[in-house]
Amino acid sequence: MVGRYFEDFTVGDVYQHPLGRTISEADNTWFTLLTMNTNQNHFNEHFAGRAPYGRLIVNSGLSVAIVLGLSVSDMSQNALMNLGWDAIRLTHPVFVGDTLYAESLVTALRESGSRPYAGIVTCRTRGLNQDGDEVMSWTRTVMVYKRDAPHDKDLFPVAKTGPMTA
Repeated sequence: MVGRYFEDFTVGDVYQHPLGRTISEADNTWFTLLTMNTNQNHFNEHFAGRAPYGRLIVNSGLSVAIVLGLSVSDMSQNALMNLGWDAIRLTHPVFVGDTLYAESLVTALRESGSRPYAGIVTCRTRGLNQDGDEVMSWTRTVMVYKRDAPHDKDLFPVAKTGPMTA
């Protein structure tokens, strides 16, 4: 089984998500340019050197996206949609070369009122750097399939040449 279904969550569960991700200069530059962010603190080392931190700071959109991505295997691998993020806080700068980790606390669960095959999971997620500094946090609400939902089953195609054999 990959990921959790609605029935697998319990309020109070804490998931220390298994992967970390080191941010490279290329990651930061490409993301910044791709999203058309023109703040030079993200891609002009000479300019950023004169700013308070004295060096390039990672685009916060990239940092948030990485921490969110790190949480997917535990929190939303079997989700059908995100419903919202609240109280996003960026509490510590992230620099090129930092490694980000994520952990989530399940804070609320409820059945979906409109989709009987799904439930709503609310969690608080925070990102930590390699030194244990909390760099960001938010509350996220996501709609997750129940175990018996048909929507995410039997997706692998049947080979036209028949089953594999030894």
